[in-house]
Amino acid sequence: MAGERRGRIRAADIATVRERATIDEVVGEHLQLKRAGGGSLKGLCPFHDEKSPSFHVTPARQLFYCFGCGAGGDVIKFVQDIDHLSFSEAVELLAGKVGIQLQYEDDGGRPTGAPDRAAAGQRARLVAANTAAAEFYRQQLATPDAAIARTFLAERGFTREMAAEFDCGFAPAGWDVLTRHLRGAGFSQAELELAGLSKQSSRGTSIDRFHRRLLWPIRDITGDVIGFGARKLADDDPGPKYLNTPETPLYKKSTVLYGVERAKRDIARQHRAVVVEGYTDVMACHIAGVTTAVASCGTAFGAEHINVLRRLLMDQDEFRGEVVYCFDGDKAGQAAAMKTFAEDQRFVGQTFVAVEPDGRDPCELRQAHGDAAVRDLVARRVPLIAFVLKTTLAGYDLDTVEGRVHALDKAAPMVAGIKDHALRPAYARQLAGMLGNTDEAEVLARVRALTGEGATNGRPAPRAKAPARTADDAAAFIEREAVKTALQAPELAGPAFDGIAPDSWTHPDYAAVAAAIAAAGEPPGRPWAGPPGWTRWVPRRSPTRPAACCRPWRWSR
Repeated sequence: MAGERRGRIRAADIATVRERATIDEVVGEHLQLKRAGGGSLKGLCPFHDEKSPSFHVTPARQLFYCFGCGAGGDVIKFVQDIDHLSFSEAVELLAGKVGIQLQYEDDGGRPTGAPDRAAAGQRARLVAANTAAAEFYRQQLATPDAAIARTFLAERGFTREMAAEFDCGFAPAGWDVLTRHLRGAGFSQAELELAGLSKQSSRGTSIDRFHRRLLWPIRDITGDVIGFGARKLADDDPGPKYLNTPETPLYKKSTVLYGVERAKRDIARQHRAVVVEGYTDVMACHIAGVTTAVASCGTAFGAEHINVLRRLLMDQDEFRGEVVYCFDGDKAGQAAAMKTFAEDQRFVGQTFVAVEPDGRDPCELRQAHGDAAVRDLVARRVPLIAFVLKTTLAGYDLDTVEGRVHALDKAAPMVAGIKDHALRPAYARQLAGMLGNTDEAEVLARVRALTGEGATNGRPAPRAKAPARTADDAAAFIEREAVKTALQAPELAGPAFDGIAPDSWTHPDYAAVAAAIAAAGEPPGRPWAGPPGWTRWVPRRSPTRPAACCRPWRWSR
């Protein structure tokens, strides 16, 4: 980070930021929240992978806490953790969002004034550099030299107004035009190289990373510009067809989704995300009315991208979303679908494939047949597993016994791997029909053998069905969650827990824990040290030291 910070942020300003930066709005930029009762909200934790929501936000107290991984704190701590910022950088980021002018002071409390540009936090500086670059590139798209870029867009059905809506830009031909422009705006060379906007030439001089290319600004989920995607236009350009910002403190290609900042609210509202393969496909979808479209940037759609979408979809056991993959109809698109199927099992909700019969991508389809054709493409989606089975079987000669046997060997594990157990028998029967001259019972037996269901002759026996939960079980579950909250996050439990009468507890172990908590009180002479310290303190201070309280606290959900 260039320069030294001129003093520390005034405590009163930090308190104002905590008050005005509404935690549910800030958290809601990263994941979908729904009401959980008692004035709290819940969603899928952004800090660890989970299938059931254990991440709770309490707007009245401006706090969050995850009962799964233990992450918790206020709105500033959330921004620190989600964006990997220092405390001061998180405060500055939030202050900018809510319009607070921060004041700085020295160790004696004397004002030092606001910091200059060189003293701002690293993330803020890199975002500012990328934002300035996006504006520069956008202006360059109107220059005579950018005619080749405007023609490219027009040939694909995008007007100048549409290009402006998506902030399309153009990198000019000069070696260091952007670099000199941003240096003149006060950014250091080190900052430009760290942001991926400039690089060292073979002669050791600083030059622009992008030249003579059409550019799309890539934004994170909050809308900050963190990088660029650049499309080759000239035949004499020796670079790849698409060139992206390299890995930087802001730009992590394994987590970045182009268009997510404009699609996130509709993804949460419609419980559907449409995954396409390119920048122009995202543009075409949104213009056509498919406003949940996103695309990966410079890498295949993978596990971390899935985690981003799962949080927006609220993809969990009792609240399922829908993901539609739009692949090209060629062999590359089929290969992408096959590769996606393995990662697809991470989703709880259903996943589909939308492939245009003639092999057109959404951009080409819109260009040929208009906006309605893009909407129809998504509406005609088919389940991903059905598409994968059809693609797999196409590689075998099903008119021969050998071909059918090998095809079954390949396809049966795919059916066995379907995450929704209830769908497996139906797809096993469908597979038998696709194979032809193959008995359904044989296919079902193969799938069940692979999953361990109904196994005999030394194979694992089927799992016994879990007994139905009784009212006593439900009461015990509620009491367990209550003492978990009191132990792990007493600031969330608050007076509500303290007000529970001792004779209200129905489970003796949890009654003993509640009594131990009441006896322990506040740890004297030292500040709150987090759940580990508290859970050790409770049994030490308990006058009765109940057995349940003396066991290690390793709660399972």
